[in-house]
Amino acid sequence: MKLGVISDIHGNVAALDAVLADAAGRKVEKMVNLGDICSGGLFPRETADRLMPLEFPTIRGNHERQLSTHALDKMGLSDRHAAMTMLPEQRGWLAALPATLRLFQDVLLVHGTPDCDLTYLLETVDETGIRPATTAEIERRIGDIDASVILCGHTHLQRVVRLDGGHLIVNPGSVGLPAYDDDRPYAHVAESGSPHARYAILSDDGHGWTVELIAVEYDWEQAARDAEANGRADWARALRTGRV
Repeated sequence: MKLGVISDIHGNVAALDAVLADAAGRKVEKMVNLGDICSGGLFPRETADRLMPLEFPTIRGNHERQLSTHALDKMGLSDRHAAMTMLPEQRGWLAALPATLRLFQDVLLVHGTPDCDLTYLLETVDETGIRPATTAEIERRIGDIDASVILCGHTHLQRVVRLDGGHLIVNPGSVGLPAYDDDRPYAHVAESGSPHARYAILSDDGHGWTVELIAVEYDWEQAARDAEANGRADWARALRTGRV
């Protein structure tokens, strides 16, 4: 079994197409999507058009929740762009997505943590910035979850952590936005360091899951120009460099 894991597309349909083509070339049998799908500085409507017919197992991220619950004048730039460009049926699709999803018996899909779409699972933010979370922090965040595999997104940073208790936790990185800054709970930046589109493949040959973290080339210069055309110079730098 080969399971492809995508997350944090953020409306970058060119990066999404590159990842889906790469996964097909690697004979991935099933794809799952961990949320933050359309909101961003690029192509929300086109991204929804690409994904909805594929019917991947999909959960919502914080941006889907915000898009569904916040008034337009309370939205940030990325959610507002999605709200103003997407069709009603597309927004309805996003609004209906579950917060978490159990895939098979032993695989759990979450966006942030099992309990919160805004909390990082594998990273911790404090007054000094962002750092890898300690084992104790991760264990506290997953609580008594019995799934042996937890797939998470939100930070846009590829990581694999195996806990002594048997949990395998995988963040596939971001398909569509390789760097961003945030001020919650403290000011910090998350940077992948290159402009590649990222995803993960989990393989199970009957002896347990193995993980491959993958970075895919695509035309990120054109994506950066598209972001600039939409008034998102901040996105253009991130798309070109993987840095804020």
